[in-house]
Amino acid sequence: MSDHKVSIRVNGRERADEVEARLLLVHYLRQVCGLTGTHVGCDTSNCGACTVLLDGQTVKSCTVLTVAVDGSDVVTVEGVSADGELSAVQQGFQACHGLQCGFCTPGMVMSALGLLLENPDPDDAAIRAGIEGNLCRCTGYQTIVESVRWAAAHGGAGLGQGASR
Repeated sequence: MSDHKVSIRVNGRERADEVEARLLLVHYLRQVCGLTGTHVGCDTSNCGACTVLLDGQTVKSCTVLTVAVDGSDVVTVEGVSADGELSAVQQGFQACHGLQCGFCTPGMVMSALGLLLENPDPDDAAIRAGIEGNLCRCTGYQTIVESVRWAAAHGGAGLGQGASR
């Protein structure tokens, strides 16, 4: 198979790589970029563990071909903190115990950021709707809702490393 050149801004840094046409964005981020915070869960778009921001919108990176995002801006969980400081969403997950095993957490954080970019002051119903594409087998979701509510009250969707909408 022939490789295709792509230029993608990942977490505020320009990248130029050659990739196979069939390479999924989740595998590009993990294998080529070395950003393993984006998890591979189900490979069927059901779990949301691979959620990232693509040009400011949440997407499940297991459903997107890397060649399709040429020229785009991608933000992973590694790109939401700046200068070692956790984002408000990450702080909310910490303060409200919005994680247990942690496997779903990167996708949850990215979905929460996407929600807060759209709605900086969501009620609980909006939060639940905003994370509905992400599965968690540990928390029962209530602490995740509380985490997002905390984040909304403490800085919202501030992103680091030039990763703004």
